[in-house]
Amino acid sequence: MLSTEPALVKSLLPPGVVVVERGWLSSNMIFLEGRDELFVVDTGYCSHSEQTLAFVESAIERHPMGDAVRLQVLNTHLHSDHCGGNAAIQTRYPLSRVLVPLGSWRAVQLWVPFAKSVEVTGQTCVRFSATSALMPGSTLVVGSCCWQALSAPGHDLDSLILFEPQTRTLISADALWEDGFGVVFPELEGVPAFGQVGATLDLIESLDVKVVIPGHGGIFLDAAAALRRARSRLAFFEAYPEKHATHAAKVLLAFKALEWGRFSETQVQDWASSTEMMNTIFERVAAKHFSVWLGDLCSSFKSSHRWTACADGMIEVVT
Repeated sequence: MLSTEPALVKSLLPPGVVVVERGWLSSNMIFLEGRDELFVVDTGYCSHSEQTLAFVESAIERHPMGDAVRLQVLNTHLHSDHCGGNAAIQTRYPLSRVLVPLGSWRAVQLWVPFAKSVEVTGQTCVRFSATSALMPGSTLVVGSCCWQALSAPGHDLDSLILFEPQTRTLISADALWEDGFGVVFPELEGVPAFGQVGATLDLIESLDVKVVIPGHGGIFLDAAAALRRARSRLAFFEAYPEKHATHAAKVLLAFKALEWGRFSETQVQDWASSTEMMNTIFERVAAKHFSVWLGDLCSSFKSSHRWTACADGMIEVVT
């Protein structure tokens, strides 16, 4: 549903900005309304495509131009929970354009490299085409707002954040949440990136942000407190990289469980054993058999009541 942020927060948003806060399987969607155009920032996961289309249709109906509005999708980065609705939007609205970060442009054009990057996480993404690339440092003028596209590597090497200086509003994607930031995926692939996370947090601090629209979770105003929490989390992961890897495994497992909704222990075991990144993490952090390690991960979810056992032996996610 449309976010129900407090009236104070709504009043601080730039004109023409509408935020849709979604569950953790899909990223939040941000609509930027111009005079004759409508930007959709991030589109959620592919299994939520019908919901994504409903949000887009509602935004088009609200726009003064209606069906005549120029529809454009902008992805902050190309993780499956941020671009999974692209294909559905392009199918429903063939004239829509899709802008992706410059660093991801070639992979999407070739598709195979991008599809592989999604596959290694055990997730899926329906093929879409990118119309153009958004260059870091460029400015996107939408209505009365001038959004600065800023490079924000760390969680993803090509990720962008969008900053509107007049209202000091930041679309932070997964670079900063109210209580942390996204998994630092390059680190799991052997590419040092904790330092880039720190540099991105420094960049955000330098902007003197007033309102933060994160990729997941609600809009928040206290960027300074969020930055302190993020830096504390980063320092912990830098000191104990194996803890970060284990955290990443839990995130990947939780994401898949949310996608399934209802599943069996065998289904979990089959998925984990066939998912490249889960195996990579296991080889890095576990000194036990794979099934034992996976069982420990599953137990942590059960103990936190995120999963519940059903009478028929199946497992359901508690949301």
